[in-house]
Amino acid sequence: MPLLIKICGLTTPEALEVSLESGADMVGFVFFPPSPRTLGVKAAEGLAPQVRGRGLKVALTVNATDDLLHGIVDALKPDLLQLHGTETVERVAVVRSRFGLPVMKALPIATRADLSPIRLYAKVADRLIFDARPPQNATRPGGLGTPFDWTLLKGVDAGVPYLLSGGLTVENVAEAIRITGAPGVDVSSGVESAPGVKDPDKIRAFIRAARGADALQLGVSQIASRA
Repeated sequence: MPLLIKICGLTTPEALEVSLESGADMVGFVFFPPSPRTLGVKAAEGLAPQVRGRGLKVALTVNATDDLLHGIVDALKPDLLQLHGTETVERVAVVRSRFGLPVMKALPIATRADLSPIRLYAKVADRLIFDARPPQNATRPGGLGTPFDWTLLKGVDAGVPYLLSGGLTVENVAEAIRITGAPGVDVSSGVESAPGVKDPDKIRAFIRAARGADALQLGVSQIASRA
């Protein structure tokens, strides 16, 4: 399967267009006011038609109420709901059932012990996203530009497709893919010139680097299979 690339925290038509033109498979929109990348429901409604048929729309929320989710779903018509808070297994199952949309649950990773919930969430989520665990005083659970120890994911069988997130940049994404074998990557702050300001050149370079690393991994796998 080709690598899935998600560009998250998009807020302008220009950044969205660059992401789609450069080959992003998923584009993420943040609905969480503490984030510098937060997007209003009205703004999301305006951007939604630009994506149609060109990629998957992902709505990122943090411990959102049903009322907020209803508003987002009506405006953006997302293809996936990304739950990036402390949502329980039960809450994930309820959201998936209530809104009839695939759910991607983010899990914070810092130590091997953080891998233990994977199997539980894999039973109720369609995808997982592994992000760096934020410091205790953080005001938001992601988008902090901090990587975690990728070797923790070596040999991990998540049970469902997953994306690697947290501190990815054009400089390190190839190494992250090589170490983890992740089937997908997610970037936000790593393609910005300032918090919340996407840099078109960084978006293009990130996608090129990720695609190149994926092609290299595929080549290595094919050689190994013939040996």
